[in-house]
Amino acid sequence: MRILYGVLVFVCLFFTGLPAHPFEGPLQVKNSFPIFLHADQPYLEKAAAENSVSLSLSHSSTYTVQSSADWEIGLDMEITELNLRYKRIIMDAVELGIDVPLLIIGGGFTDNFLENYHQAVGLKDPYGRGQRPHNEFLYIVRRDGRPVIEGKSGTKIGDIRLALKKPLISGDGFSLSVRGDVELPSGNAKEGYGNGSVDAAVSLLLDKKITDSIMTNWNIGAVFPGDVKGHEEVELENFVYGGAAVEALLGSGYSLLVQVLGQSPIYPDTDLMAIDREAWLLAFGGRYEKDNGSWELSLTEDINNSGAPDYILNLTYKLKL
Repeated sequence: MRILYGVLVFVCLFFTGLPAHPFEGPLQVKNSFPIFLHADQPYLEKAAAENSVSLSLSHSSTYTVQSSADWEIGLDMEITELNLRYKRIIMDAVELGIDVPLLIIGGGFTDNFLENYHQAVGLKDPYGRGQRPHNEFLYIVRRDGRPVIEGKSGTKIGDIRLALKKPLISGDGFSLSVRGDVELPSGNAKEGYGNGSVDAAVSLLLDKKITDSIMTNWNIGAVFPGDVKGHEEVELENFVYGGAAVEALLGSGYSLLVQVLGQSPIYPDTDLMAIDREAWLLAFGGRYEKDNGSWELSLTEDINNSGAPDYILNLTYKLKL
């Protein structure tokens, strides 16, 4: 981690003073914790509306094997998501957004690397991966001994999302918008690719420019997920979330970004520490923009070992329309 911070500081110093370019908003990263993924997981969003299409490729690794008197949750997997996002301003009034995710769920291939990495930085198996064979798939959720989700490895479509963003205030270095969305039950709930219900969310988005080269984005919202309609039905809790992002322009099309996102618990009380506590994600990355297109690369870390993957690696290409 210290090496990474040093690289970021070096890049900042190297590019300081070069010509600036427009702010593009937060990194396109969401929480891909397997049993939360289908509950309308939020992205941090900029308040300003845009016309764009983007394609994101993310890869995450999760290990959570815990049980209590009533619940058993076994998650040992990696998820690759290919997500197509389309945004279009309609009648100069609202931004329409559509998200279509394709999920690839399986045992993965990074367990050896993660074990060596944790040993190198002095962390002795913080998630307990050493208790199971490397890269072996496990996805099971049981309540009172009965299966709720019996996950299957494979490639399938996830839950599709429709969103509307309405700008409220726009001024010099300041924008405020309200956003609402619904997530449709297009993913298979019994196999862990969706929840089988319609979800909804509402949020308030704020952009605040600090200097000509630094922009901040602030989000706060509430999500109203539907029930998990797997082999057994589970009523999910409404949850709130909030987060902030900082984008620093470095010139010549480059920028650096760091952001944090937190959310309250989603499942009813399970007496499992990895499920019942708040989830916190810290993401950092860079972006390169040229003409109407931009590339962004980011790494997201789980801050408190609860309700989030060990890591999320994301690559996104966005084209302005």
